[in-house]
Order: sequence, then structure tokens, then C-alpha cells
Amino acid sequence: MCDRSVQHILHSDLHLHPYKLQIVQSLNDQDKEVRLQFSCHFQGILTENPDLPNKLLMSYEAHFHSHGIVKKQNFRYWPDANSHKLHQHPLYDPKFTVWCAVWSRGVIGPYFFEDEDGKAITVTSQCYTEMINEFLVPKLPPKHNTFQQNGAMAHTALSSMAVLHFLFLQRVISHVGTMDSLFAVPNST
Repeated sequence: MCDRSVQHILHSDLHLHPYKLQIVQSLNDQDKEVRLQFSCHFQGILTENPDLPNKLLMSYEAHFHSHGIVKKQNFRYWPDANSHKLHQHPLYDPKFTVWCAVWSRGVIGPYFFEDEDGKAITVTSQCYTEMINEFLVPKLPPKHNTFQQNGAMAHTALSSMAVLHFLFLQRVISHVGTMDSLFAVPNST
């Protein structure tokens, strides 16, 4: 049986629809318990300090290809006939890395990770801490807030975490960083 016939049977006769498989991080029972405890604890903190969301600085960085490359699994084109469209791109497509932070007072950034010639560079802990000190610090208000970042290796390196803990007085939400008592999950023992 051809693919088209199978598709027709699945869709028209059995009323099934194609869905894209979503990959997510698996959680074990202990992970779920820790997240539940953190959520309950954080809810209590928000009750005591309702202004906390206004003090949370959330950061992220992303890579962009300069030739407009898109992920083919997310891209569709709908012509009236199959044009067998090809999208060619260089083997080593130039890209750039952009960082920004968002909070209730607006956006800080963008910051482009690049060398003196404007060429994109790999984000290392050294250039990440330089960005924090030279770009972020001058834009921070006098009263520091809470800083959130993802678990990228450059972000969670000891040198990066030391700078962030100093700047944000231990109020750093990160994949591997310590969080002060404000965000500590109480022991269930």
C-alpha cells in the first residue's frame, strides 16, 4: 500500500491527525516533589512580597543565522504545485549571538557577542562576565534585583556565578547556582 493511501485511511477513515513529537525533559518523582515544594514556597514569598515579580530580571541569548536559515521542520511552503524548492546555504553559515534581559521596567539590550571586527564569537564565561560588567552593570538601577538565567555553560561557570552573586547579592536563579534563603526550598524532613 502506498504512503498516500495509508495517509488517506488514517485521516479520512479513522479521523486521526498527524502531530509532531515533542521532546521534553523527563522528570522523576523526586524532581516533581522538589518543584512542587519550590512552587509552594515561592507562592508564600510572593504573598509576603507582591512586588517581587517587578524586581525579576530574566535573561536569555539566542543564535541567529545571517543568511535567513530556518529550521526545516518548522517551515512549510504552500504552492499550488510542487516546485521542488531547494534552499541552499553555505556550509559554515555566519551567525550572530544576541543577549538581552527583560523585566517590568523594559528590556536591557540587545548585546551582540562579537570581536573587535564585528565577527560573532563563541560565548565563554570570560566574555559573558565581561558583558555583565561592561554592559549590564551600567544599566542596572541603584537597588539591585533578582537575576534569572538559563543553564548554559558560560553562564554557570564559577567565574560567571561569582560575578552574578556579587552583583545581585546572592539573588540569582540559575540551573546550577545557589539561591539565597529567599528562594531556598525548605527540607521536607
